[in-house]
Amino acid sequence: MRVEVIGGEFMVTPYPSFGHAATSSDIQEAVFRAEFTKSCFRWRAVQAVGLDLAKIGDGYVPDIVVMASEVESAIMSEAKDRYLRPADISLVAEVTAPFSAHNDRCAKRRGYARAGVPYYLLVDRDPQQPGITLFGGPDSYRVLGEWEFGESVRLPEPFDFEIDSKRWNPWAE
Repeated sequence: MRVEVIGGEFMVTPYPSFGHAATSSDIQEAVFRAEFTKSCFRWRAVQAVGLDLAKIGDGYVPDIVVMASEVESAIMSEAKDRYLRPADISLVAEVTAPFSAHNDRCAKRRGYARAGVPYYLLVDRDPQQPGITLFGGPDSYRVLGEWEFGESVRLPEPFDFEIDSKRWNPWAE
């Protein structure tokens, strides 16, 4: 079970389904591919890590977190293990599931923005509105890009890498 604090309330949700986890893995693998093909690529991706959002009274477990490699190195060299903080993160990606879609679309999107996470990638697997949306901006997100499943998702600078979404599908109703 995954336990998060969303809007000040404890939310307990089942572990992700295979399709959900495979979609998250595809995002992480896109970061790995870019890391190995671009000599100056500076990003690292981590799955399902605790995020300390005490500033807004919440604590999330994002599906994917993208951070600068120098931030990852600095955290790894710290003597004490810890949860990530918003200042450590450049992009968060959430993949919706039937039991979490509303929170991913609304409460968590607002929470990430208020906490200062610069970019939010929402992969919405809801059969009623499937798609991929990149949000960004200080304090309040605006839509920076939208894609349909099957399209290549090209994240703009500062990331400049591509995610292949051709295997992604909405969850089964």
